[in-house]
Amino acid sequence: MSRTAYSPFLPGLTTGDDDDLDTVVNWGLGADSTAYIARMLTDPAAHGIDLQRTAVLYMATGSEWPETRLLCTQFMLPLLRRHRVRFVQLARNGHLKADGITVLDDSRHPEQLHARGPWTLWEEMESVGTVPQQAGVRKCSLRAKGEVGDLWLGHVFGGRPFRQILGFNADEPARPLADAAHAKVPGRTGVFPLIEWGWGRREVEGYLQERFGVHWPKSYCTFCCFPVSMGALPAHLERMRSHPDIAGEVLRLEYTAMSLNPHAKLYGRRSLLELLEPSQPRDRACLQALARELDIPWALYRVRRLFLLTADGRRRPVMRSTEHLATGRPQPLAMRLTSLAQRHRINVEHDPDYGRARAWIRPRQGGWPMAEELLCTAPALVTDKQDSSFELAWDALVPGSGAQLPLI
Repeated sequence: MSRTAYSPFLPGLTTGDDDDLDTVVNWGLGADSTAYIARMLTDPAAHGIDLQRTAVLYMATGSEWPETRLLCTQFMLPLLRRHRVRFVQLARNGHLKADGITVLDDSRHPEQLHARGPWTLWEEMESVGTVPQQAGVRKCSLRAKGEVGDLWLGHVFGGRPFRQILGFNADEPARPLADAAHAKVPGRTGVFPLIEWGWGRREVEGYLQERFGVHWPKSYCTFCCFPVSMGALPAHLERMRSHPDIAGEVLRLEYTAMSLNPHAKLYGRRSLLELLEPSQPRDRACLQALARELDIPWALYRVRRLFLLTADGRRRPVMRSTEHLATGRPQPLAMRLTSLAQRHRINVEHDPDYGRARAWIRPRQGGWPMAEELLCTAPALVTDKQDSSFELAWDALVPGSGAQLPLI
C-alpha cells in the first residue's frame, strides 16, 4: 500500500482489512517486543493470536540506531512476510497534533523498514534548540509514538473493542500502570505477555540469541536522554564510539542547546561532551566529528526566559523568546558579541575549543518569579520562536528593559 497522509479530522480512512481487526501488537524494534513477536509466530494460535485479525504497529521516530534497523530488516521482516503478518508503519506529519500522521506502509509483505517520515523528533529538538527532558513522563515518546499510534487506532477501531499488546518485560512491572494512566483510545485493553511469562531482560536477550544467533540491543533514539536512568550509559557510550558520525550529530544537538541554555545537558547533570575523553582515540574520533558538524553557518541569538508563578504560587512552564540577530561564521560573530558586551561592561564567556561566545545581560536569579536574558553564538539551526503572550509578561516583570541595551 502506498503512503497515506491524513489529518485526525478526515473521515473514511479505514480499509477492508480493518473490519475484522481485533488485535494490535506494538513493535518498537527493541529486544522485548521483538522477542514476543518472534516467539508468538512459532505458534500464533497457542498464544491466542489470529493473524488474519492482527496487525503489527511500528511508529518511525527518525533516529533509530543503524544496527537495530539492520537486525530488523535481516531477521524480522522475512518472518513477517513468511507469516503474512499485516505490518503498519506510521509517522507523525508535523509539530502539531492537528498535522495528522502518515501511513508509510501497510502490507502483509513488507519489503522495507521505513526509518523516518515527514516529521522527526530530531528536527523539532534542533529547530527549538533543546534536548529531550528527563523530568516527568517521556513526553518525546508520547509525541513521536504514543500520539501517532493512538490516532491510527482511533480511526481504525472507532470505539470497537480491541487488544493492544505491548512488550513490557517482567523487570518493569510498574509500566502497565503508567500505560493505563495514559490510555486514551476507547475500546482498548492493554496486554503484557512478557510480564505474564515472567520474562525479564535476561530471558528476552537469551531467547533472541538462541533464535537468531545475535545480541539484540536496546531500541531508542540516538539522542535519547534516558541511558543514565536505564543504567545503560557505558553501553550507550560504546554505541556512540562505534558510530562517531552519529556521535558528532548528537554532540552538535547538545552543544547548540547548551549554548542557548547551559542547563540543557543531554543526561541531566552530565553532558555527552564531558563524558568523552580527547586523549582516547575512539572518543577523539567523536569529537572530531563534532568539529565537522559545527563547520556550518552560525548565528548570534538573543534569548530571554521567564520563570513565572500562577496566582496560587505554583511554578508555570518556562516561557522563552529566541531571535536571530545576525548570521555568519563563529569567530566574527563572537567578536561582534564581545564588542557589544564590552561597551556595556558585560562579561563574555568563550569556549576556546568549539567557538561559542555567550554574554549574560540579565543572569538568572535565585527564586521565582524571575527573568533571564543572554546573547550567544551557536549553529544557525534554531528558528525564531516566542510564546504568544511573552512580551506582555516580560514587560510586566521587567518594565523598561527593552531599551536598556541596543542589540544591533
